[in-house]
Amino acid sequence: MSQPLILSIDQGTTSSRAMLFETDGTAFAVSQQEFTQIFPHPGWVEHDPEEIWKTTVDTCQAVLAKAASANRTVAALGITNQRETTVIWNRKTGKAIHNAIVWQDRRTSEYCQSLKQAGHEASFTQATGLVLDPYFSGTKINWLLDNVAEARSQAENGELAFGTMDSFLMWRLTGGAVHKTDATNASRTLLYNIHQQKWDNALLSILDIPASLLPQVQECASDFGTTDKSILGVALPIAGVAGDQHAASIGQVCFSEGMVKSTYGTGCFVMLNTGEKALPSTNKMLTTIAFQLDGKTHYALEGSIFVAGAAVQWLRDGIGVINSAEETEALVSKLDDNQGVYMVPAFTGLGAPHWDPDARGSIFGLTRDTSPAHLVRAALESVCYQTHDLLEAMRNDGATLDTLRVDGGMVKNNWLNQYLANVLNIPVQRPMQTETTALGAAYLAGLQTGIYSSIDDLSKQWQQEREYLPNMSTDSRDTAMVGWTNAVNRTRTV
Repeated sequence: MSQPLILSIDQGTTSSRAMLFETDGTAFAVSQQEFTQIFPHPGWVEHDPEEIWKTTVDTCQAVLAKAASANRTVAALGITNQRETTVIWNRKTGKAIHNAIVWQDRRTSEYCQSLKQAGHEASFTQATGLVLDPYFSGTKINWLLDNVAEARSQAENGELAFGTMDSFLMWRLTGGAVHKTDATNASRTLLYNIHQQKWDNALLSILDIPASLLPQVQECASDFGTTDKSILGVALPIAGVAGDQHAASIGQVCFSEGMVKSTYGTGCFVMLNTGEKALPSTNKMLTTIAFQLDGKTHYALEGSIFVAGAAVQWLRDGIGVINSAEETEALVSKLDDNQGVYMVPAFTGLGAPHWDPDARGSIFGLTRDTSPAHLVRAALESVCYQTHDLLEAMRNDGATLDTLRVDGGMVKNNWLNQYLANVLNIPVQRPMQTETTALGAAYLAGLQTGIYSSIDDLSKQWQQEREYLPNMSTDSRDTAMVGWTNAVNRTRTV
C-alpha cells in the first residue's frame, strides 16, 4: 500500500505552482502557470486576483488528475504564498475590490515617509519587527481604503475582508467559509504584534484600518478548514500555511537556532533562525516570526532583496537580451571577468540593508566591448553581492554564519552558486529538493495530519545534492566588492 501524497500550493509572485509530494519529500507531480504582471505607473505593481485564482485551480487540478490516474490518494493540502501582496474582497460576492497590490509596489512611499516624520516608525518596529516601508501590507490596505470608491465605508460596515494571497485562496477554496491566515503571514503586515501574538490596535489606529477587515491568525500547522469538493473535485483538509520564505526555511529544515537559508526566486530572502528569542536588529534587518508550532514561536532575522530572478526576467522579457533563464549559465561561463560592469537592480527600490524605496535600477561600466553576456553576468553577480550585504549586516547583529543553504529556481545555475560561495567566502549547500518553498508547506500539512510525528522526522529527510566551496582570492573578492559598493552608492537616493 503506497503512502498518501501531500498537495502543496505555491502561489508566487510570477507564477502559481501546484506540487504533489511523497512523504519522503520527493516530488510526484508538478504543474506551473505564469500570470500577468501589471504596471499601472512607474513603481506600481499589481496582480489580477481572478487570474491568480484560475492559475491556482488549474495547476491543482492538473496534479490531482495525475494522482488519480496513478490511483494515489492525497491526504492534505498546504499553502505557501508571496507575502505582503494585499487583496481586499467583498465578503458577500468574494470579488476583489481592486487588483492585488504586490509586495514590490512602491505607491505608498510618500505615506511611509509622512508616518516616519510623524514619529511613528519606532512604534511599528518595536511591535512588528519591521521598518516603515511600502513593502509591507499595512500601508497598501490604507491606500485601497482611501482610493477605491466606497471601500472605507464598506470596510467600516464589516462588508470587506483583507488578506494576503493565502487568505484569499483559503476563502475561495472553502467556498467563503474560512477567513484565516497564519502567524508568519500576519507578521509581515505591519499590523501584528509579534511579541504579544495578536493584531495591534494602536497600529491599526495609526493606519486607520478597521479590525473587522482582518483574518483570524493560527499556527502554521493547524486546521484551516476543508476545500469545497466542487472546486478541486476532492475535499482536502487545509492543514498547513506559511509565507513563502518561512516555508522555504521549513523545507530546508532550519529548525535550530543559527541555521540560515537563502531563497532565490523573484527576489532573494535570507532567513536566520534566532530561536525563541526575537532579536532586534541594529543593522536594518527585519525581526520576524520564523514559524509557530506546538504553542511555541520561533523568530528569525531576515534580509529582503526585492530583485533577484526578476533581473534575469527583465533581461529576457524587458530588453530581449536572452531567450530563457536556462541559457545564462553557459553565457557567463565563457567570460573571464565582468569587465567592470555592475548592475544594481533597484527596479522597485532597494531593500535591506538600505531601505531606499525611491532608488531605481542602474548599470555602470558600459563600454563598446560590453556584450549581452556581460549584462547577464552583472545581473547574476548583483544577486551574490546583495546576499553578501545581508549576511554582513547579520554578522554585525551578532550572528555567526558558517554555511548557507540555498534554494529556489535560480540555484539550478552552478555558476551562480560558485560565485556566491566566492563572494561570501563560506560553503554554499544546495539540497536535493530545491523547491523547498512548496516542500515546506507540504511538511506543515503533514505535521498537522500526523503523516510526520515531529520536526525531528523532517530534519532527517534533508539531503545535500552539492556543496560549493570558495575558490576566489581575497584580492579578487575585495576588488569585486569595492566595485559593487561604488555602484550602490551612486544608485542610492538616501
